[in-house]
Amino acid sequence: MALIPTEEHDALRDVMHAFLGKHSTEAAVRAELDSELGYDESAWRTAAEQIGLPALAIPEEFGGAGYGFDELAIVMEETGRSLYTGPVLSTIVLATSALLGAQDRAACERYLPAIAAGELIATVAVNENATHWDPADITVTARPSGNGWVLDGIKPFVLDGARAGLLVVAARTSAGVSLFCVEVTAEGPLIEAREVLDLSRRFAAVTFDATPGTLLGEDGGGWPVLADVFDRAIVALACEQVGGAAAVLDATVDYLKVRHQFGRPIGSFQALKHRCADMLVELESARSAAAYAATAVATSAADTSTAASIAKTYCSKAFYHVAAESIQMHGGIGFTWEHPAHLYFKRAKSSEVLFGSPSWHRERLAHLIGLVS
Repeated sequence: MALIPTEEHDALRDVMHAFLGKHSTEAAVRAELDSELGYDESAWRTAAEQIGLPALAIPEEFGGAGYGFDELAIVMEETGRSLYTGPVLSTIVLATSALLGAQDRAACERYLPAIAAGELIATVAVNENATHWDPADITVTARPSGNGWVLDGIKPFVLDGARAGLLVVAARTSAGVSLFCVEVTAEGPLIEAREVLDLSRRFAAVTFDATPGTLLGEDGGGWPVLADVFDRAIVALACEQVGGAAAVLDATVDYLKVRHQFGRPIGSFQALKHRCADMLVELESARSAAAYAATAVATSAADTSTAASIAKTYCSKAFYHVAAESIQMHGGIGFTWEHPAHLYFKRAKSSEVLFGSPSWHRERLAHLIGLVS
């Protein structure tokens, strides 16, 4: 989602659109929501083998394609448009960014080729009580044991925790917040899937009880890495929200063209035209905010954190409002389980609070621009 897309970006969008049009149809999404795993493993392998999706943002030296955040933003927008349930946000955005950001070559050589090949699902485990990431919220501890480290504590909300074979865990040591790679084995950690409103995005509670882990990067150097990953994550989520809002608006307009009352399409009624116009203005404003934030991340701009929070705030509001309006404008059918409008509404609500609510990000913005100390 670059400010000025190239022919290569357009080609990537077409490839993603074709892949998702085949593997992330409404029927496929509904089947995955009813499954225990929550996503189609064969589709994920296909994405890895045929279009190199998990390898997109991984450097070539670690088996990846070597693309940047502009390309990743396009992928996120298209997956949001189709409600794709694969572990894109957790593995491609969060875990990959954390591994690369820690600049631990041994860890990158061990895990990134497997992620790029679609053989390893990975995620990060950071927040414990707050919806956003905060160093004060991290109480899981890590202590030396023999030649390594062991972790103790609970991460109650880990994105794709029950799917992952690798967890990048934020834990507190005597030196401060540090990162650890914890491989999921039969011996631990204990992972329990949580009940969630939005079944297209799964969470799990992860309990560490003297669970072995490998230090990632420097002891005490975890928070600067996480702060950068956080900005990348909320911008990626904002791009996904834009895609979801665009899909909802398109579906709503199509419905208004075919639903008739009083002998004419209801889309011809002025009140509904005005509401659709308002939805379009919100969508395009959200798209602009997300595009600027994605460019800021891609270029490591000085105002990346500010742009990221602006995008998260506005895109959350836009997606939620468009999804809510869509249900209303579909009438009775929009409230039924058989219609996809409620699937997008649930995704809009879960995305609104993921990585911090809009109100939290507005407060963060106030601190970033110096309105409050």
